[in-house]
Amino acid sequence: MTRAKRDDRRTPRGSARSTRSRRPELTRGRPKSGPATAARSRSRTTVRARVAEGVRSKRLAGAARALGLSSTRRAAIAALVVCALAFTLAVPLRTYLAQRAEVAEQEELKEQLTGKVAELERKKRALSDPAQIEAEARRRLRYVMPGETPYIVQLPGDAPTGEEHTSGGRTEIDAAWFEKLWSGMSE
Repeated sequence: MTRAKRDDRRTPRGSARSTRSRRPELTRGRPKSGPATAARSRSRTTVRARVAEGVRSKRLAGAARALGLSSTRRAAIAALVVCALAFTLAVPLRTYLAQRAEVAEQEELKEQLTGKVAELERKKRALSDPAQIEAEARRRLRYVMPGETPYIVQLPGDAPTGEEHTSGGRTEIDAAWFEKLWSGMSE
């Protein structure tokens, strides 16, 4: 770079070293006005804006060159940044989706348990009736009231098979609870 160009770059904007002024309409004696001057000043501003934009883009490209980055390297760095962002977002996103699935599963379980509680409440209300308790005792425990004679009717399909016999000759239906437990443990 020559000395004159360096000096021009170091001068403040308002003072120019050349004999010509940057604004010619002020140096000729009388100020000019009119549509031609307005169009010229507009074209100057657009030209100035374009030049400034070009200088900025050259500076950015120059900065990339100064760092020794080619377009391929810049693309690789951009890809690396995108991958880093993807990995940074992947873990929280996976956690969020897993939690949503778990919440949905817990909601379903809650609905099932609510239904089960309603069923048990219904059974509780039914068992609060003494007639229902008596019927369950007769059916499950084969209880009878004093003075009644119990009868067990066996239908042809209910006949005991050879598998139900225990070593003592008694059927599993007639066997005591401890015999059923022992036979279940020994098999």
